[in-house]
Amino acid sequence: MKEFIKTTILGGIVFLLPAALIVAVLSHAMRIAVKVAQPISHEFELDKIGKVAGIGIVTLVAVLLLIVVSFGAGVVARTRVGKRISGWFEKSLLGGMPQYQMVKSMAEGLTQIESAQLKPVLVSVDDGAWQLGYSLEQLDAGNLAVFMPQAPTPMSGNVMYYPADRVRPLDITMLQATSLVKHIGVGSGEVLRGVKLA
Repeated sequence: MKEFIKTTILGGIVFLLPAALIVAVLSHAMRIAVKVAQPISHEFELDKIGKVAGIGIVTLVAVLLLIVVSFGAGVVARTRVGKRISGWFEKSLLGGMPQYQMVKSMAEGLTQIESAQLKPVLVSVDDGAWQLGYSLEQLDAGNLAVFMPQAPTPMSGNVMYYPADRVRPLDITMLQATSLVKHIGVGSGEVLRGVKLA
């Protein structure tokens, strides 16, 4: 119980720190976007519309501006010049900030997860126990690379290498698997119904 409480608290901290940093950055970006959106809204007389679905038109314009700027930044970041500027900026200004490195690692991990073909699996660990994991890829000599998540944070854990005969594919979605990890296994009876843990 002591180990469970400790790992849960640590997992929560690891999740909250970058999330809080992202919220702070987005909040600041939103304030700037609203200042830019106000004259645009006034120029095109959009402020006369008032609200759309209970949201102020200036706020909607600000959100659209952020999306456009983010898309533009993403396009620039893919170019050679963009990569050089980004690399210089990270090394000179942000390299010493662990919070930035944490957020960057999390973003890169999520991007890779979105593009990869991850599959939920059960891994035979020891004493007949099974652990939920995500199959990453097939290795040589019949081994598999598996990501073993640490509840309650589905993207925090360890990369392990197992013989294929210790890894059992699951007929569930990644959404169901990550949900089980988030809820520390609550709901396993429904999601893993019919799965023989033997």
